[in-house]
Amino acid sequence: MSKKYEGLVVLDIKGSETPVDEQISQIGQLIEAEGATLDEVKNLGYKKFAHNARQIEGGHYVSYIFNAAPEAIKSIKTSLDLNSGIYMHQYRTQG
Repeated sequence: MSKKYEGLVVLDIKGSETPVDEQISQIGQLIEAEGATLDEVKNLGYKKFAHNARQIEGGHYVSYIFNAAPEAIKSIKTSLDLNSGIYMHQYRTQG
């Protein structure tokens, strides 16, 4: 049984040569490769952090809304943890 999730991903674009739109697309493809179905991708833009952690002033925020089995979330998290261009990511169920 699949559930609807929202995944918030913060990209670390400092020093990256890959365009932001391409990174967003690659992450969407990775989420779909884990068995999820993307409903919507919202590019929320660059925002400065309130606290400068790890010498990074801000990040590019992207919201992914998708349907997936609960087991797929663990696989998605593991795959995105390996991506050095991602500052952080978190997930929550929708309604």
